[in-house]
Amino acid sequence: MSCLPRGSAIAAALAIAASLAVLAGCTMLRLGYGQLDTFAVYRADEYFDLDPRQRQDFLARFERLHEWHRREQLPEYAAFLTEARARLERGVTRADVSWLMAGVEERFRTLARRGADDAAALLATVTPRQIEHLKARWEKDNRRFVREHKLDASRQERRSARVKRLVSRIENWTGDLEPEQQQRVAAAVAGTPSLERLRHHERLRRQREFLELLEQRDDRSAFAARLRHWLANWEEGRAPEEARQFQEARERSIDAYYAVARTLSPAQHAHLANRVQGYVGDFTVLAGR
Repeated sequence: MSCLPRGSAIAAALAIAASLAVLAGCTMLRLGYGQLDTFAVYRADEYFDLDPRQRQDFLARFERLHEWHRREQLPEYAAFLTEARARLERGVTRADVSWLMAGVEERFRTLARRGADDAAALLATVTPRQIEHLKARWEKDNRRFVREHKLDASRQERRSARVKRLVSRIENWTGDLEPEQQQRVAAAVAGTPSLERLRHHERLRRQREFLELLEQRDDRSAFAARLRHWLANWEEGRAPEEARQFQEARERSIDAYYAVARTLSPAQHAHLANRVQGYVGDFTVLAGR
């Protein structure tokens, strides 16, 4: 999922905006979910400089996607996380961590597939000027990616930054990690490929693929099918060695999560369980509105 370049399509805006329901913090979820239409059109406008007719069409299509997501996906998210909490209470295995990661990815794929037809219809209306606007925005994003992920720094600096990001991601769920737990995270990712460089290369590849897709948008039906496949199958197009390195990095991330899960203190375990249950409650409430 991380391989989808930010703002690469109105379709991505549709899918990513709705998937904020999965990624947003519990304290903001109930407030933010109802404002996704505003966020989505803002993001689409940033990348395509929509005209008034396109903006109105986008909002109408997004509202349909949002309603489907609320009605069908939020209850399913709540059930998914309820199962995740049950696994946590039984004692997390490495297979459980892998199951969780795969489950999040599959729910994003479901969202992307659902939004693809509306996205294709919208993308059929973009002009050459808007495509140039998109390219300029990508250039800005790509420069920021290089800066934020320290691609010009040493391999050790990049690895340290990666460990720091992973620790922060885990602490968002468990509370503060002890030094020994942080060391376990560092050990799990030591020696793995430079994921930041892989992700940067993949961003550029996906951007090129998207522009190639746009050239085929005159055939509306075929274009929608191609776009749906492209959004939901971001791994395709990787060279064999890149695919191997991505898989290795994924396995090391699973190792890191599992290493911490095995050492959770009672307080950290309670923090994690409460965090998960908070999402379950928010999804349930939002689905009923």
